[in-house]
Amino acid sequence: MLAGRLSSARHSQFVGRTAEKMLFESVLAQGQLLYIHGPGGVGKSTLLHEYAYRCQELHIPALYLDVRNLEPVPQSFITALERAMDTPYLDFLNALTTRYVLFIDTYETIAPLDDWIREHFLTLLPENVLVVLAGRLPPSLAWRSDHGWQTLIRTLLLRNFNPDESRGYLAQRQIPQDQHPVILNFTHGHPLALSLIADAFAQRQDFRFQPEETPDIVRTLLEKFVQKVPSPAHRAALEVCGLVRLTTESLLKAALGMEDPHELFDWLRGLSFIESGRGGLFPHDLAREALVTDLRWRNPDWYTELHRRVRAYYANHLDQTTNPQEQQRILFEYIYLHRASPVVRPFFDWKLGGTLVSDGLQNGDNLVDMVQKYEGVDSASLARLWLNHFPEMVTVIRGTDSSAAGFVLQLPLHQIDTTNLIQDPGALACWRYLQKHAPLRSGEQATLFRFWMAADSYQAVSPIQSLIFVNVVRHYLTTPSLAFTFFPCADPDFWEQVFAYADLKRLPEADFEVGNQRYGVYGHDWRVVPPMAWLALLGERETAAAPQMIPAPTPDALTVLSEEDFGEAVSQALRFYPRRELLRGSPLLYSRLVIEHTSPNTDDSERITILKNLLKEAADTLQQSPKLAKFYRVIYHTYLQPAETQEQAAELLDLPFSTYRRHLKSGVQHITNFLWELEIGQ
Repeated sequence: MLAGRLSSARHSQFVGRTAEKMLFESVLAQGQLLYIHGPGGVGKSTLLHEYAYRCQELHIPALYLDVRNLEPVPQSFITALERAMDTPYLDFLNALTTRYVLFIDTYETIAPLDDWIREHFLTLLPENVLVVLAGRLPPSLAWRSDHGWQTLIRTLLLRNFNPDESRGYLAQRQIPQDQHPVILNFTHGHPLALSLIADAFAQRQDFRFQPEETPDIVRTLLEKFVQKVPSPAHRAALEVCGLVRLTTESLLKAALGMEDPHELFDWLRGLSFIESGRGGLFPHDLAREALVTDLRWRNPDWYTELHRRVRAYYANHLDQTTNPQEQQRILFEYIYLHRASPVVRPFFDWKLGGTLVSDGLQNGDNLVDMVQKYEGVDSASLARLWLNHFPEMVTVIRGTDSSAAGFVLQLPLHQIDTTNLIQDPGALACWRYLQKHAPLRSGEQATLFRFWMAADSYQAVSPIQSLIFVNVVRHYLTTPSLAFTFFPCADPDFWEQVFAYADLKRLPEADFEVGNQRYGVYGHDWRVVPPMAWLALLGERETAAAPQMIPAPTPDALTVLSEEDFGEAVSQALRFYPRRELLRGSPLLYSRLVIEHTSPNTDDSERITILKNLLKEAADTLQQSPKLAKFYRVIYHTYLQPAETQEQAAELLDLPFSTYRRHLKSGVQHITNFLWELEIGQ
């Protein structure tokens, strides 16, 4: 019969699920109810068919009933059951003397019948009947809180294939082995996704899988996950949940511009493929991939806007906290937004979780031995030197046993004296590069990430390396007056692509050698592309179709002034304040002070407006102090609303000209100091 051939064909294509099959054997021997749940497309129906095949092998009669099209009322359910049995169901079941299995699939579609099924239908069945329920939703609280059912029910959360099962399925479907990694990265072992992709290979000889180029596959997966979305707002909430690592009500509020997203959050929490964690909600891995891939293909402008809003939310929270662990958590959420980038993805361990923590240096941390293991005796001697001088500049990564699993040493180049500097070829090479190409100004800082490594894997991609990178980014964003950073690598070519994405420039002039090991150095001038502009640049690259086509601001767009030159420029700008055309040549228009308030399309006229506003803001600070208010009055009548001559300004203020000149000099100095602190990021 066709049914028999169909059953055999399904069985021949079945792979894996060893533990699930063993569970079924045990409930066949002694059990009343098996409740299987899991997200759409995870293979619940396929598993039921395999269970039915096993019943056939054991000569155990069984009935498979898919209830997806039934009206959720008792009579409709009973009618469908008796139509399949061709007799009143209780008469049929009570007449049996052997084991019998009733499979009920898509159970979530008759959820209103759940109480009736539990309290009435199942209680009337004879003990030789095993019922297997399969649906998207886990057992309700009523099942779990009933002490009677607790002893009779076995629950199975069906998950994705493990990596071996996934590879076994792809091999069985004769998928080229070189395509396995990209398929597994997208599907995360989700059976339906694997099946759909395998079908695409079967239909086309020259098929190569690229998620963004196969919208039909993605759409099918989404239909499985989300059968009906109540409104556009619900879909937008789902898209946010797919984009971010963890979704909270406050994040939904910011991303969707809603005053009260509580109802949307509760709806998300009730979806079968959404799980609740300590930090918020998160979707099944494949649901996340499908949602984001579909959104980028279907509405790239909204994807870009959503990405921007979420970045702004994280940046705002980062700005409001000084707690290192909280900063680390926010930055990991921020970096997670870049997981879809083909450039970033291979270089970051996205499973980084709570088993690793960042800490300071402690007695007993064997960091020198760690350096010696990978870089040799000479480097170990240098590590000992810097650890003794700057123990507070070490971030140690610790595992569950609190031992040092890795570390990064953030060497403050601006604080090193010449005697120690010349002992370290790495620090010396970077300092010479600074002196030649990007000299520091008064109050500015430069950092060399002199040593960074994991105890077990050195500088390879790992959870420890990923957490080191998170801490490096935290240093970028939270260090006041940071002007330049250097990042040396034992294998600079390996990191070239992802560092270019992160706007870290290769600096061959800063390369150095220690103990016959050569290190390649990358760097970034934070005066050219400041932290907030840097984050915006990375956001643009992540959302762009071709990230490499989004250039960083050109280095010559920024004017780096010494403190003395800056002061002269401020004095000149104040003199030219009333006449916009004279400000057009001010070097301040391309200083960090102004550039931080501009975009790549800002013209000189807008820059002049920004500069005038900054000068006015600096002058207004003088009014906040009774001691300085007299200086403001002089600045006001000399530059902001000037009298025709300084003599007339002094006369208007009823001041001797010498006093007027002294007050003017003090006022300009206060304004210069205020703006200089903004310029160097203090």
